[in-house]
Amino acid sequence: MDILGGLLLVAGSIFLLLGGLGLVRMPDVFNRIQAGTKATTLGTLLSLAGFACLQPDWALKLFLIGLFVLFTNPLSSQVLARAAHRSGSRMSALTSVDALAKDRDEPTGKPL
Repeated sequence: MDILGGLLLVAGSIFLLLGGLGLVRMPDVFNRIQAGTKATTLGTLLSLAGFACLQPDWALKLFLIGLFVLFTNPLSSQVLARAAHRSGSRMSALTSVDALAKDRDEPTGKPL
């Protein structure tokens, strides 16, 4: 269990590092939110699973923390993206579809 826990902690750390790198490298706020949320959710869940393997007595508490993260992280990123869109944050020129344009009665995307 120690080896599995260590591997899960390393995998979680890698995903958290990649999420941080995605926050720096992505071109606009919407891509940054997506990169940060997906990578940090998976990284946090893997890290919690690794801690649960190393400390089985804490497994129930870590599971509840993981459930909380699993429900709140994607929801908060969606709310942040919608608020950024409504406030007029600019999208990258590489973005081809605007799924939130219906909020402003705008065209939904560029023709491909």
